Amino acid sequence: MDKIKILIADDHAVVREGTRQILEREPDLEVVAEAGDGEVAVRLAGTSKPDVAIIDISMPKVDGIEATRQIKALYPGITVLILTAYDDDQFIFSLLEAGAAGYLLKSIRGRELIDAVRAVYAGESVLHPSIARKVLNRFVSTPDKPKERKPSEVLSEREMEVLRLATKGLTNQDIAKQLYLSIRTVQAHLGHIFNKLKVSSRTEAVVYALKEGWVTLDDMS
Repeated sequence: MDKIKILIADDHAVVREGTRQILEREPDLEVVAEAGDGEVAVRLAGTSKPDVAIIDISMPKVDGIEATRQIKALYPGITVLILTAYDDDQFIFSLLEAGAAGYLLKSIRGRELIDAVRAVYAGESVLHPSIARKVLNRFVSTPDKPKERKPSEVLSEREMEVLRLATKGLTNQDIAKQLYLSIRTVQAHLGHIFNKLKVSSRTEAVVYALKEGWVTLDDMS
């Protein structure tokens, strides 16, 4: 079984140690590198080639926002999951726009972190509930905002169906069941959506759709 390779970046050694212990209890997870600052995190992202980078915001030299931006620019295949104590709007929106696929608060339990790593690795969106509400309020399109492109000009009808269900927070498996498709087909549709929207995660795709007005409050309920 291929393991999900993980990089942990946090300036507190005890947090890194605790996070590593939680993750490595799972047979499919492996921590391949640790960084105490953002500069080292970016360098290790290149040398250790993790699948998922778990990054804190407050770090010396290069903060989590800039580290995320650099990692996604240099190594777009790496999925970034934010794990932090901060839920300030400015941090949330900067990180999501920098390409983070998930945003969790350190108040979560170990099992939630494990599930989140697997979810973002599978291309799913992981947002702490309070974060999700902030994202909705910030990015949802206003009715009078002119739409640059219609969804039909970019995505196929089936791809738009998948995107709407992803917006509801459904897993790939749930989407597959609802549309009577295989999970592999759903993953393929999501890959096409990411390529067409020039994004690298489900979170980015949903934010894009919200900004464009392709999905609404009803879609997210």
